[in-house]
Amino acid sequence: MNFFDLNSYFLEPNVDEYYLDKERWEATQIGRSIDTHVNGHFPSNENYELAFFNVSEFEGSKNSSCTDLCKIRPYLYSLHFENLPKIVDLGILKLDSSRKKSFKLIQDVCEILIQSKIIPIVIGGGHDISYAIYKSYVSLSRFVSLTVVDNKFDIGLQDDNLASFSHLGKVISFKPSHLFHYVNLCYQSYFVSPMAIDMLQKMNFDVYRLGEIKSNLNEIEPIMRNTDFLSIDLSAIQNSFVSANVYSGPNGLSGEEICKLMRYAGISDKITSLGVFEYNQNLDKNGQSAQLISQMIWYFLEGYSLRKNELNPNVNNCIKYTVSFDDGRNEIIFYKSKKSSRWWMGVPVKSEKNKNIENYFIACSYKDYELAMKGDIPPKWIKTYKKLS
Repeated sequence: MNFFDLNSYFLEPNVDEYYLDKERWEATQIGRSIDTHVNGHFPSNENYELAFFNVSEFEGSKNSSCTDLCKIRPYLYSLHFENLPKIVDLGILKLDSSRKKSFKLIQDVCEILIQSKIIPIVIGGGHDISYAIYKSYVSLSRFVSLTVVDNKFDIGLQDDNLASFSHLGKVISFKPSHLFHYVNLCYQSYFVSPMAIDMLQKMNFDVYRLGEIKSNLNEIEPIMRNTDFLSIDLSAIQNSFVSANVYSGPNGLSGEEICKLMRYAGISDKITSLGVFEYNQNLDKNGQSAQLISQMIWYFLEGYSLRKNELNPNVNNCIKYTVSFDDGRNEIIFYKSKKSSRWWMGVPVKSEKNKNIENYFIACSYKDYELAMKGDIPPKWIKTYKKLS
């Protein structure tokens, strides 16, 4: 399947006449340039780079759906953006009477977009929609590095049904597994079990407390460069910035911090899907949450427009640093791009084709290089080596 297989079977148009008249927006506003699914017009340009749509599926969440028109679109369309990437608004995903079939529709739409090299930007809905997006990678036989921004882990219990509080457990237990790596950003210790932290770390996954992230936001950048699918639960943001979510609390990221994170995500050449979940429009009385979400998307688009086409380092255009350790046997080669000043580490792995040792590149930061210079192997190098061995 490809983009042209998407049609009214999957998606409903934006019915408001507000979106029909492009002349209402200034030349540099997003609403003027974005191609919008409206009555009588389904976008058909094969050169789209990103696709936006919303999903009002809340059965596994304490948040609720709304029959009113989406509040995010008017704010997003009114934002100014010079040289907007080729983005399409596909409208609203149709839900089936069966929840299982609805999730299959989400999976199919994301699978078509990812296969067509179009980044889906999904506005949910319960956070468990992430499970459907993960399965789109499984259907494409792709391994996925999943980064979740959430104040807890959503593992649930083995016997729990698929829900916002249990979807990660379903992802981890899915067989055959296509989860190469999992990262949680911004968990709050009082919401998670120490046993869950220990379990995830033993699985060579990474978890970062809210305080760690807030004290050094720049370290998010290499995490995003190692991410395929970024899933954001709005409960990771302070309630004072996003009140339209029953799970949000007094602590979390600020509006400025989540926008900085989104910009790093956009810059990442590896990210191929984005989801923002648990937006409860019924609680968004003053539209502040919708405004922030629209600005989050804007920062993602800005980052996307700055991509450097550096999924892996061009070793011929890098400064190479070799760090040898005291045992005299082990070493790590670091690469610093002359083009962008970004860092990578090489992890040796045997090639199945010719049995030679090749490098698997992990995005890292100068701090990882400093750590290695002190004689300590960076944890992300160790975890990746174990997975590839």
